[in-house]
Amino acid sequence: MESTFDLAPLNGNDPRDRWKPVVEALIFAAHTPLDAAHLLQVIEAVAGEEPGCTEADVAALVEQLNRDYARTGRAFRIQAWGGGYRMATEPRYVAYLDTLFHEEKKLRLSRSLLETLVILAYKQPVTKPEIDFVRGVDADYALRRLLELELIDIVGRSETVGKPLLYGTTAKFLDQFGLQNLDGLPNLREIEELLNDPGFNKERAQLLLKAGLGESLDTGAEAAGSTEPTAPSSA
Repeated sequence: MESTFDLAPLNGNDPRDRWKPVVEALIFAAHTPLDAAHLLQVIEAVAGEEPGCTEADVAALVEQLNRDYARTGRAFRIQAWGGGYRMATEPRYVAYLDTLFHEEKKLRLSRSLLETLVILAYKQPVTKPEIDFVRGVDADYALRRLLELELIDIVGRSETVGKPLLYGTTAKFLDQFGLQNLDGLPNLREIEELLNDPGFNKERAQLLLKAGLGESLDTGAEAAGSTEPTAPSSA
């Protein structure tokens, strides 16, 4: 089928504006976060020419689109997480979507899986013996299950005795937890809320601290918002 794209600018001020609806369409249709480099490659492949804009221009177009959505009261925004862009509904509508899609199960992690994932996320790349030492139990099952869920992956081998496998988090981990990158990981106080355990053992927290994870519970760090371990609802 012949392409129906009209490559004429939307206005006479900035020719890059021609790509605004294309950026919107690609992000809307993508099943996973779409990074700016890939987005520009698609545009160039279809248009048969360099798009004449940079990744920074794509970010600016996304900001324009979000301003348009806010001005017209739309129920969604384009969010940056998982290393790319994804269209997602506003948090205030989550309850409605949960009711609509109640039959779809969200990703839920047991405490043992979540503890293992927390240690791995903050210490990566990390070996199984290191995780076992921090948790005080064998992490074999937890690691196998997290590998099956594609939240972690094998990223290499350690140079220590026996050359044990090194584990790290994946792009799916970032996507599921709504993170743009690992800099968005919560501090230890927020992790305590994430584990949702009123009897959180302070000795365990101190053990995590000695292993180099996060901040002390005594620092008075404030928890920032909800840390429910589920991905935001996507459009």
